[in-house]
Amino acid sequence: MANIKFFGGETIPLEMHKVRIVQKLNLPPVELRLEAIKEAGNNTFLLTNRDIFLDMLTDSGVNAMSDLQLSAMMRADDSYAGSMTFDRLKSKISKVFGAKCFLPAHQGRACENILAQAFVKPGNVVPMNYHFTTTKTHITHMGGRVVELLHDDAIEPTSTNPFKGNFDLDKLRAVIAKEGRENIPFIRLEAGTNLIGGQPFSLENAIAVSKIAKEHDILTVLDASLWQDNLYFVKTREARCMDMTPLEITRELASHMDIIYFSARKLGFARGGGICSNNEEICQRLKEFVTMYEGFLTYGGMSVREMEAMAVGLEETMDEDVISQGPQFIEFMCNELEKRGVPVVTPAGGLGCHVNAMSFVDHIGQREYPAGALAAAIYIASGIRGMERGTMSEQRNEDGSEPLSEMELVRLAMPRRVFTLSQVSYAVDRISWLHEHRRLIGGLRFVEEPKTLRFFFGKLEAIGGWQEKLAEQFRKDFGDSL
Repeated sequence: MANIKFFGGETIPLEMHKVRIVQKLNLPPVELRLEAIKEAGNNTFLLTNRDIFLDMLTDSGVNAMSDLQLSAMMRADDSYAGSMTFDRLKSKISKVFGAKCFLPAHQGRACENILAQAFVKPGNVVPMNYHFTTTKTHITHMGGRVVELLHDDAIEPTSTNPFKGNFDLDKLRAVIAKEGRENIPFIRLEAGTNLIGGQPFSLENAIAVSKIAKEHDILTVLDASLWQDNLYFVKTREARCMDMTPLEITRELASHMDIIYFSARKLGFARGGGICSNNEEICQRLKEFVTMYEGFLTYGGMSVREMEAMAVGLEETMDEDVISQGPQFIEFMCNELEKRGVPVVTPAGGLGCHVNAMSFVDHIGQREYPAGALAAAIYIASGIRGMERGTMSEQRNEDGSEPLSEMELVRLAMPRRVFTLSQVSYAVDRISWLHEHRRLIGGLRFVEEPKTLRFFFGKLEAIGGWQEKLAEQFRKDFGDSL
């Protein structure tokens, strides 16, 4: 990707690749979209792909593979043990992260399960810059709890802070002093903090966290799943890194971490994941969990074809044109929405464009799930599937009370090498129209509420008949246009 200035003065992102394989899309009319979202219980996770035009639910497992990745899949070695495919992937992991040990797993949350099983005990505290849903669930399942240590301004949707994912170092020191190092199994750093808008941490901050951890003999664990976008921001926003290559920055960060895990569904353009470390004792401790939960140590629940693709994808991730694609498309979309008065998280982060539902539908109280309602409304207005990242994504306290999320966001993910600029412009147009008619949007309430990870498969109903009124207004303004 490159940001190119056109003759008229406008700067737009320019794809540094060409499309050679296409997949047909379907844009159902508004009446069918209304029917589909009701059938899905107003949960965009439960929509079927045939009912979706642009799938902006996630960037996980839906990034486009390159020609080199596809060709690499043809040479996969299917051996159950001692696979040459594993050797090639392990060699690439060593090149990118400088890690001697690599333990494969079928995806990122499998890594989280292994780490929680190995290290977290009842009563433990895990400090992190911010939680991710499955990470927190694995830790609490083992009897631990999470403390989030961002700077106070990190959860302000509108900001000029280039590194909202940074740890507040004073808060970290205070937690260690209060809890004691013996009660802290590890400190977790999440690249491109997912739930606050894909916001990055700086290399300087990560090194400072590592230094504090080493002073207290506490392990550092890096979730590198969203490192690709975070890497772009480090290179473009952090002065000391501007003359470093993506590989040099990655190796520098990795050298300060005890454990790195990642989902290749995000990092590496494939489906899988793994845990790496240079600590032999840690590797030996984790191996038994890999074989217990995932599979043998040379495939870990992954297809060898995906492993071949991952090895090439990790190499491609060290390319400046590759790491810039997501952030530049996301910035373009955020800027265009801002011009039209639509509230979005700024500065534009990675992963996707994040619409600030708290401001967009400020007439809906948090207990009626404004981000979930907005995600449903966006689908009705456009056929675009986004994801709720707010109170719906939390889980109830043990006493049944509802914890309110610090932010109410709708994430419109930007899978790499997938969408065109005209499709992004369509999204901007329909969301802008919806903002003009935002008072038509009402709240939601659960009718089927799972105890854990309810945002994945819970069902909700609209409060009042607002969805029919929204569809009626759409038909009035757009006629037969989809």
